[in-house]
Amino acid sequence: MRPLRLAIPALALLLAAPVTAKDKAEGDRTVALLQELIRYDTTNAPGDTTKIAAYLESLFKPHGVETEIITAPNGKAAHFIARLKGDGSLPPVLLAAHTDVVPAQRENWTVDPFAAVIKDGFVYGRGALDNKGSVAIYARAVLRLLEDKVKLKRDVIFLAEADEEQGQYNTGWLAQHHWDKIDAAVALNEGGGILTGADGTVRQVNVSVADKQTLNLKLVARGPAAHSSFPLPPLTTANGQLIDALQKIAFAETPIRLLPQTVAYFKGLARIYPGPLSVAVEKLLAAQDDAARLVAAKAVMAARPDDAVTLSALMRDTMVVTMINAGVKPNVIPGEAEAIMNARLMPGVDVYEFVDQVKALIGNPAIEVEIVNSRPKEEQAAFFRVRSAIQPSSIETDLFRALEDQARRVSQAEVLPMMLQASTDAGAWRSRGIPVYGIWPYPVDPDTMSRIHGHDERIAVKSIHEGVDYVYGVLKQVAAAR
Repeated sequence: MRPLRLAIPALALLLAAPVTAKDKAEGDRTVALLQELIRYDTTNAPGDTTKIAAYLESLFKPHGVETEIITAPNGKAAHFIARLKGDGSLPPVLLAAHTDVVPAQRENWTVDPFAAVIKDGFVYGRGALDNKGSVAIYARAVLRLLEDKVKLKRDVIFLAEADEEQGQYNTGWLAQHHWDKIDAAVALNEGGGILTGADGTVRQVNVSVADKQTLNLKLVARGPAAHSSFPLPPLTTANGQLIDALQKIAFAETPIRLLPQTVAYFKGLARIYPGPLSVAVEKLLAAQDDAARLVAAKAVMAARPDDAVTLSALMRDTMVVTMINAGVKPNVIPGEAEAIMNARLMPGVDVYEFVDQVKALIGNPAIEVEIVNSRPKEEQAAFFRVRSAIQPSSIETDLFRALEDQARRVSQAEVLPMMLQASTDAGAWRSRGIPVYGIWPYPVDPDTMSRIHGHDERIAVKSIHEGVDYVYGVLKQVAAAR
């Protein structure tokens, strides 16, 4: 990996360069497009993206662009593909972003999550950040290549994906059945981010080159059903056993593991933030055993309390209980209780060994632990074997250099390659050796980032303006014929 050229914390706002009337008009068009995309309710489940795919096609077809909508067997998950043809002197570059979104609990929002309201300089709506903001920016950046009549040395493929939010017919399915439509030399997807401080200055530009694996486990406990007036010993009941197991999971401290990408990232952070963080990072990297690494990791998190949760996730496998289900009436002790635990595993972790570790942690063989996955059981072992073997993306590519150069053009900021603490659908390409870089291509502050999958999700209008200019610059550098 090349030495990192690091961001300076006292940078000006991301687009410090003068904004032209054309830039402003393009930003306004991108904001309007984002609003239209949000108004399509693509909540997954059911993940119906057929209408939004048709709408996107209507934007590209009048330009004579080669387009296609590929609909999955369920009739709901629709992938939209547009391909701008180049002269073929270089292989294609692909921009991918998903159009499905997670559910929104309307009662907890201050606005209608699908109305795309603009308030206080922000576009509000489910998917504004994850990931329709990227869909809008990528689509407009590609369309601008057409409108500006840019001659291309390579095909530019725009993919609006379906079923990314824990669905069966995501890019893995698309690659299995239609690989020729999305094959490329390099790709851009979600992840990373252009991070700002509370004052709006750019702190760092993170580009993910590796993802964690997602693993969902269902825990089932059983015990005698009884009248609630006869309290049974807690560990004989289904609820009591499940509570005991979940407590062990919730408070477990998984070992600290530092991948090469994480080491490089922490070294970068130490140079950006000298002082307590750099001292803590130095101790972490020098630690020789699990106990010393755990102590040093806690010091790293203490030095950056606002980022502590993210930093912790970058150093270990994580386990979070996300769903609990038990009981039929207040006066009945249930005979069965279950929960779903979502784990995010480091690259290279063997899923089945991890499941055995969870069982050992629980320490109750009566509790069933089952992998929850949309694939048939007979396909799961092969799927996880491929996923755990995925290697991080090389940064020695034209696309990564363009991400760096354009960051410097608009802000003087530098790019930090990193492992994403979450997972995306980039595995469809990375598993085939194709570099994928993950970035939310617009500046986001900590409050905005905290709203992903939460209430009142939003993205700043200004950030959309800046993001489309950034991505358009990246595309011109990587694809325009000289």
